[in-house]
Amino acid sequence: MNTTHPRAGDRETALDLYPLSGWGRYRAAFADLRQGMRLMPLAMTLGWLDIKMRYRGSILGPFWLTISTAVMVAALGFLYAELFGIVLGNYLPFLALSLVLWTYISTLITESTTVFSQASGLIQSARTPFSVFALQVIVRNFLVLAHNAAVVLVVFLIFHVMPHKIWLVVPALALWSIDSFAIMLCLGLLGARFRDIPPIVVSLLQVFFFITPVIWRPELVGSLAGWLLLDPFYPLLAIVRAPLLGESLSPVIWEAALAHSAILILAAASFFARFRARIAYWV
Repeated sequence: MNTTHPRAGDRETALDLYPLSGWGRYRAAFADLRQGMRLMPLAMTLGWLDIKMRYRGSILGPFWLTISTAVMVAALGFLYAELFGIVLGNYLPFLALSLVLWTYISTLITESTTVFSQASGLIQSARTPFSVFALQVIVRNFLVLAHNAAVVLVVFLIFHVMPHKIWLVVPALALWSIDSFAIMLCLGLLGARFRDIPPIVVSLLQVFFFITPVIWRPELVGSLAGWLLLDPFYPLLAIVRAPLLGESLSPVIWEAALAHSAILILAAASFFARFRARIAYWV
């Protein structure tokens, strides 16, 4: 039986899983990411199939998510506009956009903790790049985000909200995509190794929902607004929310968003390079 390792030229197609050291780990991880990007059509198909299978037999399909989001926006909008003493026309567009964006963030982070463990059957039966499973979940959640965007569009039309410098949304969504991929790899590895991670993450997200300006405007905290930059979710929400609401955005917000993203990307790269070969054993 031939027990030799694959040659260096064959490693990209062999998806090396045997222990590596030093920069070899990063080269193997980068090969996994490169092959995952090449299989992006497969990830898109799997993400769309997830949506179809989840709502198979339903009349409205994924639009049930849109309806539930619309009901939540209407209920919370009228209630909190009265509690905060804000004009409904100024508050409801903010709340609709914030809730839709937060739904994407919270769902993606929650599902990232089980991205590898739920694909254990395929991981153990086929040599598939691990990054494909992360891309599959990202595609699925972007499709849900696109469905829920209809709620935001209707609210904007009703209250005549005009986006301002909408071209700024393009780099913001690009940063969201990169962060989504990084959080998938980082929490996916932790969730595969430690099964306590999913409930911990769910509990933390519940806390961040209330301390992050999602249902309340950041101006309400007055002089404490600067401390919100330490919240990793606030800058990400702001760089998308401000242009769409026609509001100006401080460059400090973008700097904070890039700083949080850099930390996340470095952590994900380090985790994925070091522990990628162990995923098949952990799941």
